[in-house]
Amino acid sequence: MTETSAAEHEEGGSGPIDKVADLGRDIGVYIRQQRNNAKISLRQLSKLAGVSNPYLSQIERGVRKPSAEILQQIAKGLRISAEALYVQAGILDLPKGGPVVDAVRADTELSERQKQVLLDVYESFRRENRAASSESSEPEPEAKE
Repeated sequence: MTETSAAEHEEGGSGPIDKVADLGRDIGVYIRQQRNNAKISLRQLSKLAGVSNPYLSQIERGVRKPSAEILQQIAKGLRISAEALYVQAGILDLPKGGPVVDAVRADTELSERQKQVLLDVYESFRRENRAASSESSEPEPEAKE
């Protein structure tokens, strides 16, 4: 270990290893929140996701960091998007948003499914408005005499 990395290690700073450990805890907390919101027991989610009960418990407690494949199985069991779990786990970057998108994503009273439906509707309105504004900004064809 170099002198600087040894010093950082002794200080207990937020090095890469600490950040990975935080992600493991964060994803576990997030999964537990989603499970509780869905009113599913740990045992029920274990069966739905095809993941052992002890392993799922370790994930929720932040002891284990699940693979993308396991996250996909858990997402299926929770009926939420795998992308939501991937973002929480740090596998995917948070999609670019804006004030509306950020507000919907931050709302703790909505399920992941509800958030996704709202964002899909919002995006469809935006696409519709962009198409309408591009049509109205095109010059009118000249009338032939």
